[in-house]
Amino acid sequence: MSDISEAEPVGTTGGRVRRVVFRLVMAVLILLLAGRTYQETAVALARSDGSLHTAGASVTELTSHTVSGYSGGGQDGGSGEYFTHTEYTVRLTLGEGQKRVDKVADRIGQDLWEGKRVVVGLWHGRVVEIDGQDVWPGWHFGTLDVTLIVLAPVTTAWLISLAVSAAALLAARTGRVRAGRDDRFGPCALGSAVAMAALLALLVLAAFGHVLAYWPAVPVCAGTAVALARLSAVIRRLGRIAAEDTPAGAGSESARA
Repeated sequence: MSDISEAEPVGTTGGRVRRVVFRLVMAVLILLLAGRTYQETAVALARSDGSLHTAGASVTELTSHTVSGYSGGGQDGGSGEYFTHTEYTVRLTLGEGQKRVDKVADRIGQDLWEGKRVVVGLWHGRVVEIDGQDVWPGWHFGTLDVTLIVLAPVTTAWLISLAVSAAALLAARTGRVRAGRDDRFGPCALGSAVAMAALLALLVLAAFGHVLAYWPAVPVCAGTAVALARLSAVIRRLGRIAAEDTPAGAGSESARA
């Protein structure tokens, strides 16, 4: 029979490698999600307060293509509603060079033609508006956005667990009771449940065409707030238990008796 102690280092090393890889992947996903959230929020704010940089441009190329498919339903879209619409790709020439804008809606593209002079709104060099019309795709079904949206529950739960662990560590270093892994599980689970409920509400809003530019921050903030509130209650309870278990606490209990 092989010695179990010989197999432990291998398993431990493998576990460490998996944890490191998982943490690296989560760090990348969180950075990407934070970057996209900042981008969408900044563009929305710039459009709302009129702080976009504007410049004159001319349409040098205008091409259209038809997009069709099913808007949902059962397997293979059989019970979904069939749709078809036209999208445009617009090439613009302006002082900063040439710009290309994809997936321009039909209602905007119909008012454009090659050689037309337009006024574009720019955010960090990216075309956001053409003649005051929004041409920024926002959160859409691209590869990156779909990946971030699908994995949002995982990244949200991970951020909540990090916040809870950091708060527990800070409480321990400031002289309060140390909360163990089992003690942190309840606050993390409760915060994650609240975050999932917030994500579900946002999904329902998105189905009706209401997409918040900063939507990833909503479940993270809501879940973290609930988790930290629960953790605070757990730490107070652990503190009372620890005080009762100390000799001083036991003596005071005897004196009261």
